Amino acid sequence: MNTDREKLFKQRVEKFTALESDAATKSTRVSWLRVIVFLLGVAVIYHFFSTDNEEAGAISILIFYTLFVVVLRWHSKLEFIYQQYKILREINQKEIDRLQGNLAGFNGGEEFIDNHHPYTSDLDIFGQSSLFQLMNRSVTSIGKHKLAQWLRSAASAQQVAERQRAVAELADGQQIDWLQDLIALPMHYKHNEESAGSFIDWFAGRSFYRQHPVLKVLVFLLPVLTLVAIAAWNYGVSGYVPGAFLVLQFYLAYKYRNERDEYYDKSIGIYEAMRSYTKQLQHIEENTFTTPQLQALQRKLQQSGTKGSVMINKLANIIDFFSWRLSTLMAFFLNTILMWDFIWMYRLENWRDKYLPQLEEMLGTLAEFEALASIAAFQHAHPEYDVPELSDEPFELRAKQIAHPLIFSVTPVANDFEMQGAGSTMVVTGSNMSGKTTFLRTVGINMVMALMGAPVCADKFIVAPAQVYTAMRTADNLAENTSSFYAELKRLRILLELTEQGQPVFYLLDEILKGTNSRDRHLGAMALIRQLHNRNASGLISTHDLELGAMEQELPGSVYNYSFNSDIIGNEIKFDYKLHRGICRSFNASKLMQLMGIEIEEQV
Repeated sequence: MNTDREKLFKQRVEKFTALESDAATKSTRVSWLRVIVFLLGVAVIYHFFSTDNEEAGAISILIFYTLFVVVLRWHSKLEFIYQQYKILREINQKEIDRLQGNLAGFNGGEEFIDNHHPYTSDLDIFGQSSLFQLMNRSVTSIGKHKLAQWLRSAASAQQVAERQRAVAELADGQQIDWLQDLIALPMHYKHNEESAGSFIDWFAGRSFYRQHPVLKVLVFLLPVLTLVAIAAWNYGVSGYVPGAFLVLQFYLAYKYRNERDEYYDKSIGIYEAMRSYTKQLQHIEENTFTTPQLQALQRKLQQSGTKGSVMINKLANIIDFFSWRLSTLMAFFLNTILMWDFIWMYRLENWRDKYLPQLEEMLGTLAEFEALASIAAFQHAHPEYDVPELSDEPFELRAKQIAHPLIFSVTPVANDFEMQGAGSTMVVTGSNMSGKTTFLRTVGINMVMALMGAPVCADKFIVAPAQVYTAMRTADNLAENTSSFYAELKRLRILLELTEQGQPVFYLLDEILKGTNSRDRHLGAMALIRQLHNRNASGLISTHDLELGAMEQELPGSVYNYSFNSDIIGNEIKFDYKLHRGICRSFNASKLMQLMGIEIEEQV
């Protein structure tokens, strides 16, 4: 854990706690002022009207209503500031929790778990105690989906370089306030997991007014005629005329009630998200960036000639006016006389025809900003992590003091290692619990981080782009009538098929073919290594099978033996978790069984 960063975040927690307390006091005072203005207004207005001074009473209504609205808006601004300080305090406390390894309360991205993915399940990318919990700062669904996308697929070398430069700018200490504000702004609003993309897909196929062109005329003409007829009725015109208009409006509202409800239900579902996006986009548009990628993303928000924040705010305002239908009294008046729902359905479709093609791109740009912000916040919290270097040499992988980012220890054990060239295999042997499987996961998770543009848990890390593929947690599946051994064979078959596609594949295989007897396991593992040796692939294999060590002599310069060892001292087993060259010569299974109460006879 980086103690300097923990100290910094604690200082920020204290800072925002004080600001939050001050803002709460101001907000409370203005809240009472609002009550005083209301009560004073009622008293003054009552006084004037009770003394038959109607003119002064009417002026008082206007004055106190205006004053009340001013104070109300003042209070709303103060409340927003108070909530912002509260959220910023919580954000910095969460940074401390992450540094301490307290990840239980963070979103694990469970919706992204895919046991058939090349590596995410084996490397704890999603779920509890996962990399997603450690890295994600996004609140919106689009930001989380973008980050998950980057975690599930490696970027090109150019994309990695661009992201690294963008992240470096956002992670700079001078940008921490701007960065945390970007993370905090969406927390003022409720976000459901339904992406705005589903609204876009639904809305793109709707054409209510194209199917009913006459309604486009009636929606503006009929309310005017109704109001004129009602006014004329007061001057002696027959009441049947306004009555007929009202009946016609009621008929239209009843006939198209399902369409009105559908438009409202679909749009109100994204209202809070649109308010959130507006705030975030304004925050981005007002900033000045120096990195080419961030500048390019910022320009995308104004390509249509209208700022992204303005465009999305218009949609939010339309939905807000549409929601007035929820008031029973207002709905009766608005929809019986003014065709309120039809007006805002028309405004929605008008907005769609003008802006919908740009909406998806705007949200994609915002999602990319959010994903970059997550990585930047992670990098800011871990200045000791290395920004990896991408290599042009096939399968080059060099690491100094590499460790696992999800192992939170006061003195984490790190290792150095390197390998290079297609057809290379590092065979890692070791006693039980010595750390060989953890080492494979350490290499894999840091590769995933490096190839998405994030810093890695190492002093130095050089890696060549490759498709990471793992076979570690294969299990039986009763629903599919699949044994764990057959599930592993299917996993290995996918690996072989993947290596036939031409792209470089870096594999991490843990205790392969463990579900069969030792002879078949030995023969099968050796055959697999030989086959992979002739493919565009390299990787690491952990095993208890010491016979695999002979492959180093069979394929010199391509197969290398490494090991993790342990020492038995009395009734204790000591691990150093350090990677050693050569085959493991110390084993502890018998001792572990003895410690668990299993009596084992000593062999003479």
